[in-house]
Amino acid sequence: MNESTNTISVPKDRLTWSLFLLRAGIFIVMLMWTLDKLVNPEHAAGIFENFYSIGGLGAAAFYVIGTIQLVIILAFIAGFMKTWSYGAVLVFHAISTLSSYNQYLDAFSNLLFFAAWPMLAACVAVFILRDFDTRFTLGKP
Repeated sequence: MNESTNTISVPKDRLTWSLFLLRAGIFIVMLMWTLDKLVNPEHAAGIFENFYSIGGLGAAAFYVIGTIQLVIILAFIAGFMKTWSYGAVLVFHAISTLSSYNQYLDAFSNLLFFAAWPMLAACVAVFILRDFDTRFTLGKP
C-alpha cells in the first residue's frame, strides 16, 4: 500500500480475471432465475406472489419479464453498458435478497437463503469496480 495515496497495487491480470469470474458466477444464478420465468411461469408466479406480494400475473407477463431480464443479463455477461446492466443486476438481486427477510428469521430452516448475501456482496463489488472489469467485455476497456 502506498501511504501517500492510500492505494493498493493489484496486478491487472489478477483483477480482470477476478472480476470476470464474479460476473460469470452472478450470471449463472441470474440466468437460472430468468429461465425459470420463461420455462416455468407458474413457479415464477408463485415466487412473485409469495415474496413480492404481486399476484395474478399470467404466463404472458412472465414471458415479457423473462425476456427483458434475459436481455439485461446478456448485456451484463458481455460487459455491455456496464453502469446500466451491472446496476440492474444489482437492483434485481438486492430486491430478491431483501424481500426474503422472513426466511432469515427462521434461519436454520432456510439456510440456502443466506447464500443470497455473498452474491449481493459480489454484485456490489462488480458494480463498484465495473471500470476495471475489462476481460471478455464489449464495454470500454
